[in-house]
Amino acid sequence: MGVKRKGAGRLIGIGSALLFALVAARLTGLTEYISLDGLNSLRGWIDGFGVVAPVVFIVIYVVATVAFLPATPLSLLSGLVFGAVWGTLWAVIGATLGATLAFMIGRYAARGLVESWTAGNERVRKLDEGVEKHGWRMLVITRLVPLFPFNLQNYAYGLTRIGVGTYVFLTGVCIVPGVIVYTFAGGSLASAREDLTRTVAYLGVAALFFAVASLIPGWLRKRNER
Repeated sequence: MGVKRKGAGRLIGIGSALLFALVAARLTGLTEYISLDGLNSLRGWIDGFGVVAPVVFIVIYVVATVAFLPATPLSLLSGLVFGAVWGTLWAVIGATLGATLAFMIGRYAARGLVESWTAGNERVRKLDEGVEKHGWRMLVITRLVPLFPFNLQNYAYGLTRIGVGTYVFLTGVCIVPGVIVYTFAGGSLASAREDLTRTVAYLGVAALFFAVASLIPGWLRKRNER
């Protein structure tokens, strides 16, 4: 219980820090410099693919997820390139497909390799025990609260008894709050030349989703205790 509360507190802390940092960057004009070179060059490269740009981005996201590369920069980039709303959609699709592919690799394509690779890993053992005890609720909790690295979860869940359909559906739903935080942050960078109200609105939505997500694990825990 203490670990879960700690994870929820960490989630709120990350969201609050992100909100504060980005508002400060917007107020000081730092976003003008952030987006000027690196971010605009990446946006230009993605935009260069035209109508298939979302497909290219999704493929990149899938590959990054399977390859254990950090997804946060990609979610930020998605908001920057496609805007907060469409960026969220493409990032969620990419993350869900990548998580599903890693899950299928762990369960079918390379199960023996993944088992040997995760053997003795305390986090994986606790995750497996959690699934045995709480079923799909364990998946919801670990997706919403950063107790386990996201990419590690993808492979580890392939070794558990959780169903493929349940895994795909709940992963797609439960990653939305976290993705929104970063895509809306990216969208706020894209609107750096516009009024502050829009930027704060983007970040306010992101903070709201973070706050709501932090409450769900506690609600599930109380239901389990009844």
